Amino acid sequence: MRVDNVRINGIRNPIGYAFDTIRLSFRISGAEKEMSSSGGMDRAKIIVSRDAAFSMVVYEKEETEPNSACILLDFVPTPRTRYFVKVWVAMKKGDSCESVSNYFFETGKMNEEWKAKWITHRDEDTFHPVFIKNFETDKAKRILTARLYISGLGMYEAYINGDRVGEELLTPYYSDYHREVQYQTYDVTRLIGEQNRIEVLMGNGWYKGTFGLAGSNENWGSKFMLLSELHVVYEDGTEDICVTDDSWTYKGSEIEDSDIYHGYIYNGLLWKDRENYEKEALISDYKGSVISRISPPVLEQEIIALKEIITTPNKETVLDFGQNFAGYVSFYSELPKGAKVVLECAEILQDGNFYHDNYRAAKSKFTYISDGKSGWVSPKFTWFGFRYIKITGWVGEITKENFVGKAIYTSMERTGFVQTGHDKVNRLISNVLWGQKSNSIDFPTDCPQRDERLGWCGDAQVFARTASYNMRTGAFYDKFMHDLMEAQEQLSGIMPGVIPVFDKNSAIYSSVWGDIATILPTVLYEYFGDIYVLKKHYPAMKAWVDRITEDDAKRGQKYLFDWGAQLGDWLALDGRTEQSMSGGTDEYFIGSCYYAMSVELLAKAAKELGYASDEVYYLNLHDHIREAILKEYFTDSGRLSIDTQTGYVVSLYTGIYKEKQRVIDGLKKRLYKDCYKLKCGFVGAPILCRVLADNDMVEEAYYFLLQTGYPGWLHCIDLGATTIWERWNSVLDDGHLSGTMMNSLNHYAFGSVEEFLYRNVAGIKPIKPGFKKAAIEPAPNIGLRYMDCTYRSVYGDYRVFWEIKQDGMLHLKIEIPFDCSAAVKLPFAPKQVEGYESETFTAGVYEFEYQPERDLLCRYSEGTLFKDMMTDKEAMEIIHEDSPLLEYFLSQEDYRYESLSTLSNMFYMGFSDEMIGKLKKDLMKLRTIGGNENVKSDNKA
Repeated sequence: MRVDNVRINGIRNPIGYAFDTIRLSFRISGAEKEMSSSGGMDRAKIIVSRDAAFSMVVYEKEETEPNSACILLDFVPTPRTRYFVKVWVAMKKGDSCESVSNYFFETGKMNEEWKAKWITHRDEDTFHPVFIKNFETDKAKRILTARLYISGLGMYEAYINGDRVGEELLTPYYSDYHREVQYQTYDVTRLIGEQNRIEVLMGNGWYKGTFGLAGSNENWGSKFMLLSELHVVYEDGTEDICVTDDSWTYKGSEIEDSDIYHGYIYNGLLWKDRENYEKEALISDYKGSVISRISPPVLEQEIIALKEIITTPNKETVLDFGQNFAGYVSFYSELPKGAKVVLECAEILQDGNFYHDNYRAAKSKFTYISDGKSGWVSPKFTWFGFRYIKITGWVGEITKENFVGKAIYTSMERTGFVQTGHDKVNRLISNVLWGQKSNSIDFPTDCPQRDERLGWCGDAQVFARTASYNMRTGAFYDKFMHDLMEAQEQLSGIMPGVIPVFDKNSAIYSSVWGDIATILPTVLYEYFGDIYVLKKHYPAMKAWVDRITEDDAKRGQKYLFDWGAQLGDWLALDGRTEQSMSGGTDEYFIGSCYYAMSVELLAKAAKELGYASDEVYYLNLHDHIREAILKEYFTDSGRLSIDTQTGYVVSLYTGIYKEKQRVIDGLKKRLYKDCYKLKCGFVGAPILCRVLADNDMVEEAYYFLLQTGYPGWLHCIDLGATTIWERWNSVLDDGHLSGTMMNSLNHYAFGSVEEFLYRNVAGIKPIKPGFKKAAIEPAPNIGLRYMDCTYRSVYGDYRVFWEIKQDGMLHLKIEIPFDCSAAVKLPFAPKQVEGYESETFTAGVYEFEYQPERDLLCRYSEGTLFKDMMTDKEAMEIIHEDSPLLEYFLSQEDYRYESLSTLSNMFYMGFSDEMIGKLKKDLMKLRTIGGNENVKSDNKA
């Protein structure tokens, strides 16, 4: 066994981050038999030293009941210091193990006063500057370490002696720059010589580029600024410091323009006929705070090979990368001096031609004017969302070897892996992951391509659980919560629907979106088990709930959130038209239910944190809200008056109902009335399959997942989706975009359905924070044939594999990580099989194979819609033989949405019990055998 995956505040070897608290986590891994026979951890010791040899120990802590997901290191570090960390663990049965000694964390300047000054350029110099400083080190001394502490407005990219400092992109990242800006810390020891030159390129970024719903620029400022300190420490303990001041100079760079929305222009001939001499930098005055970094790094993460070079009917040259993603294209240039190449981005072709009208005002262009030099070329200070690139101005032959796509996103460890026996579901899983990657660029965005890319809270909230299965999102979402709390403080408790908020009077005050205040901290605690993160964000949870409650009190305390312009079930299909933004579900019912849920989550957080009086107060408040909702929206007999799919789903999700079964029955009737066509928007669709499965309607959940008709997840895939769309009808069946006003093909909200795959199909869900204890209740279905799911929790790997074999046997393999346990319930298990009822299993690997009590190979069930049998030759032969009357009725579309279970209610049409019984018996004999090609993807069963 070994100790590995040591993290500080959820990050491996962090340098220069904010360390308001220092929390350590680790995992135990190794031989399965050793882990299962160890008896679990008895105690753990954490050792912190100033050196890698651990001869300068500064802190030790021994935990007798160690929580490996979160151990607080309660010591105060000093600025600009590297601390090495080692973890030793003793087992209950005598064994021990320890981590390697190369884990560390390093502080930045912390509260140390900056010796550097902000520098800027003259007002008349509107070009993109490069700031310059030449300096020498003491050649008589040997350099021990060198660190660069740096920030810039808008974005910066630093070089020392011609070498790039670090690999991060878009630094110093997004902030409300009126209030604060982050700085980054870089180890530049290897770059420093005796004679040195620092050059820092500047870009507009969020700070002064075009950004926001209004499409304005210079939202925070109009001039580039730079702050930098280089600390060179010698082996004798002395130090040289090179700081930004008026001894720095600047000149124009070859960057003609940079913009997040519009792109990047590099002009190698920009200064051809103009003088570009160095000028003295000016001292500037930035009013905000300079804070240690919070953002995990944004990096080039994946290389996307060029799939195809297309000549369109309009004679355009278009590069197809085969995958919609966020990033940019790099190309190898051997272009002659003065050649101008323009790369334009698109997500889709229309009639085979280049098309990007859905980008709205965003130009999304990379323009390159060659200086005649050869080499690889990439844009800076921007990113694009695209699959297709139209290229104009290229000189010579265009080859695949000349171009490469580079996907960029925030660095997060991949933790979730799902594979099934259904090709289209596997494509859906890939699409969800690419949507997450594309919209995780420093903060969770709505889309990566058009003139938006904002921090929409509704999208982030509904996707948070899926995201946290897929990746270790703790540090990423912690930064987002920081940004949200900065905005919330200025809005007196309102958690805005989107950031940034440039006009306080226009802040979106809406449920679901604002409820990220309580839901996201809850998710972080559930998935990563860090109580200190919950404590950190508790004030935001409380401020949001209290603001609603206070505003409600001003109108007499109705205990409802039923006012204001709430967003409701955004982009649902049951609005006034299918293109309407607002769905058909009463937004105030949604608002009130989410208000109740937020209060309940706040009460639970108070309990976890030991805030007893808060817990009592908010539990009492929740009771009042619940009663008010029941009085307003439910009849005396318990029927929900909101007769929409999302209405029923929200009721079940939030636990607000008089009689649960009446709500379930109402949902079933609503689905029947809607011909089992999905109607939900951003509120209902992300939780639809989960709610169905949680309420004994897993067959219905599978139906919505697997059906290929419109609207649905697999319908989008059949139309070529490689990411998740903003609308169910973003692309019409003829391949045309349905509209351009609000139509992104890389919008991850509806990708939240993947939570159903992890949570219900694999059946892995948390019982205790961090999945210290989990529930494992798989839900196999022949529509998938098999599933292999691994979730790498903070404690270790859970794995569930199930397969329906050709003889009908069900094979399961379950892995539970070290020192964890799981309440396991095996699906359709006969009583003689251990685990047929929920039983607790400890760490280890367990395999089962049994004949399930239900025939899982059965192709159809009583609830299967007849429309899903109509492409099945065997089924239609049975219907023709057993019921010519039914065959006749199936020629009319309305009757295709009936099933065996509803046919019995249609006796007045001539369907006898005898006929229905024979039809049922014969159809139930049909079985699905073999691979994916035999799976009925529209099979409700």
